[in-house]
Amino acid sequence: MSQPSFVPPREPAPSGDDQQVPTPAYATMPVIPAEYQRPAPVAPGPEGPTVPEGARTGPATTTAGPTPQPIAQPVAEPVEAGGVGEAVAPPGHAVVAPATVEEPAPVALGPTGRPVVAFPEPGPRTGRDHPVVIAMCNQKGGVGKTTTTINLGASLTQFGRRVLLVDFDPQASLSIGLGVGTFGDDDTIYHLLMDPGLDAGEVIRSTSLPGMDLIPSGIDLAGAEMQLINEVAREQALTRTLAPVMDDYDVVLIDCQPSLGLLTVNALAASDGVIVPMECEYFALRGVAMLKGTIDKVKRLINPRLKIIGLLGTMFDGRTLHSREVMQTLVDGWSDDVFHTVIRRTVKFSEATVAGEPLAVYASDSPGATSYRDLAKEVLFRCPDA
Repeated sequence: MSQPSFVPPREPAPSGDDQQVPTPAYATMPVIPAEYQRPAPVAPGPEGPTVPEGARTGPATTTAGPTPQPIAQPVAEPVEAGGVGEAVAPPGHAVVAPATVEEPAPVALGPTGRPVVAFPEPGPRTGRDHPVVIAMCNQKGGVGKTTTTINLGASLTQFGRRVLLVDFDPQASLSIGLGVGTFGDDDTIYHLLMDPGLDAGEVIRSTSLPGMDLIPSGIDLAGAEMQLINEVAREQALTRTLAPVMDDYDVVLIDCQPSLGLLTVNALAASDGVIVPMECEYFALRGVAMLKGTIDKVKRLINPRLKIIGLLGTMFDGRTLHSREVMQTLVDGWSDDVFHTVIRRTVKFSEATVAGEPLAVYASDSPGATSYRDLAKEVLFRCPDA
């Protein structure tokens, strides 16, 4: 049998005056009159929060200081709620539409990093009767001087210009590229320089493109510098040689040898302007400053009308970072002297050379032919007399 648990005896509750109940703290607080009591919060209605009738928010008191002025808010047409992505104005407010800023249209950039320029179609030649003589000059070899001479001349004929090409390089690359071979007994530019009585018309050859003629060259030209040393006014020898046939053409293009010797000085002395083809490679950049010094010296001492028409980027490959960097360096250093037209690499140039034809004849729809037509437009734009 389990033992009963022990329950302590309960003391008797006090009765009568002996019972003392503690007074709560809130019972001793002063009573706030009803007129000063804050009303119970009321849910806002469609026109804002409502206040029960007869309730007051406090006594009317006057406070010191300036009376705050309401801030004017622009009012716009309210936007209906319910649309996806639409702004909904809170009660008593209006939605203000944000100001729209029109973004400028993106500008198309060419391979030179500058905005693309569309040059106008050249019209018929007007102006002076004397032709514009342009030298293709760069002391570095393999930069596209001969290719530019052939294809720029061909493109100029398509715009109605009569063009004479002068092969002033002993390697005779210009003559070979046009399919004009020279033999030991053929007269060349060398014979014109050495024999003042020789008629230049007997040396000029026709090409496969009507309107474009050629004065060929040969290996004999390599010895011309030594023979011209003792000549009086030896820097103007080419000028005197070309004078009898100048009136028959609108443009004369001189393909210079890759050096800054006496032959190149002769070409600069006979020219109105210089086009500097340069490959988009690092080594091509190094010689441009030296060439600029030679051009400035010839302009100061021999030919005051000489100017740089433009620097032409050739063999450009936009897929390589190196080509783009070289082109950007060229533009940063020479600015507007750099042609907007750029000649890209294409195998069609080599194929046209083997065929002995300009690219305008061999593949007139190829990108290379289109680039040289654009170059012809730009050259004629820069040389209004051409």
